[in-house]
Amino acid sequence: MKNLVTLIAGLMFGTGLILSGMANPAKVQNFLDLFGTWDPSLAFVMGGAIAVTMPGFWLVTRRAKPFFNDVFHLPTRTDFDKRFVSGAAIFGLGWGLGGFCPGPAVTAVPLAAQGTIVFVVTMLIGMVAAKYFVLWWDRRTWDLAGKTSQL
Repeated sequence: MKNLVTLIAGLMFGTGLILSGMANPAKVQNFLDLFGTWDPSLAFVMGGAIAVTMPGFWLVTRRAKPFFNDVFHLPTRTDFDKRFVSGAAIFGLGWGLGGFCPGPAVTAVPLAAQGTIVFVVTMLIGMVAAKYFVLWWDRRTWDLAGKTSQL
């Protein structure tokens, strides 16, 4: 049952991304081009998503536990650190330059446009590189503090 609900939710999400134009990088780039060919239509998509998500989260978190898990996995950190800010900046640059964020990019892969495939492949390489860079950086700073690394 969990897999069926996951499949249906994924299909609904992907369909929404395609129908809203989020899977079209030109539309996203026009939305971000405030002083050129600005297209405000994606603001309505975001507004609609927020209007559905806010009460949905409110209702779901009133439950004792999720439908298909033992506990909710919600973020607990509230601070802003260098990793958070630099990650957000890199995400924003990639979104602005490529016109994609991860969800719409993966949704657009079956269309097999060359730019989409290149974006998804480089996105995956970037994700793996970031993971190993963070592990290396943590190990390096741990060792510089005079402690032996347990990683």
